[in-house]
Amino acid sequence: MLDVVIALIPAVICSVVFYGWQELLVLGVSVASCVLLEWAITKYMLKQPSTVGDLSAVITGILLALNLPYTTPWWVVFIGAVVAIGIAKMTFGGLGQNIWNPALVGRVFLLVSFPTYMTSWSAPKGLFGVDAVSGATPLGAVQEGLMQGSTIQEIMTSGGYDYGHMLLANLGGSAGEVCALALLAGFVYLCVRKVIKPWITLSIFATVALTSLVFWLADPSRFTDPLFNLLTGGLVLGACFMATDYVTSPMSLWGGVVFGVGIGFLTMMIRYFGSYPEGVSFAILIMNSVVPLLNMWFKQKKFGRK
Repeated sequence: MLDVVIALIPAVICSVVFYGWQELLVLGVSVASCVLLEWAITKYMLKQPSTVGDLSAVITGILLALNLPYTTPWWVVFIGAVVAIGIAKMTFGGLGQNIWNPALVGRVFLLVSFPTYMTSWSAPKGLFGVDAVSGATPLGAVQEGLMQGSTIQEIMTSGGYDYGHMLLANLGGSAGEVCALALLAGFVYLCVRKVIKPWITLSIFATVALTSLVFWLADPSRFTDPLFNLLTGGLVLGACFMATDYVTSPMSLWGGVVFGVGIGFLTMMIRYFGSYPEGVSFAILIMNSVVPLLNMWFKQKKFGRK
């Protein structure tokens, strides 16, 4: 858990640098709420020793904050923490027993319940920058442009989107989407430390790239290319830090590959044909529900067996 916190530090630093001190408030409220809620539930409701020392509540708080716009009011952040910890995690018995990723449950609940706050995007203003300018995310701009009859090329040109900017400093979106490079650095750290296995993340990236390549080659005027889909939205954050959660992902190698392929395919179907421009959160939660079946179909070899 500590390694995951360390791996998230580059993304947290970038979110604060790009979005300013208001992002610190969102992070502080989210982490503090998740930790205090878990402590209170274990002490006063479950009558059990506190589990906050395992840092899982801290990770949930950080991930929830990185999935929210930096303009999210503190009380909306608190409600998200209540849903993430109180409902998605502790209702099932705490760490190791929850079915869905708690941070994503909190995020999706807020998206459905408070769509105005959750879809009010602003371009990064920085610690000492001027007031931010409201605008759509690259995925949102593409969806709106296509509905108005524009082509992908026209939308990309008018929005000033380039791949270098998407890799280093995304335009608008959730705090965790601001710098894909920082998230990838954290992912590499976790792989080097052997905290996670890379096959889930790599299968998500490969499926997103392959699926978008097929549609892009079929009609480049209406479908975005693979690199755009890999670098925009919450794909890197979700693939590197939430799909790889031990509790809600398959235990076996091939189960993890099927899990990742499902997430990647569902993400692209929602992006291309769904009502929401982004589909990573929904795709991960749907595949979280399939994990028990994947664990049954793809069994790990027992220790001591060839």
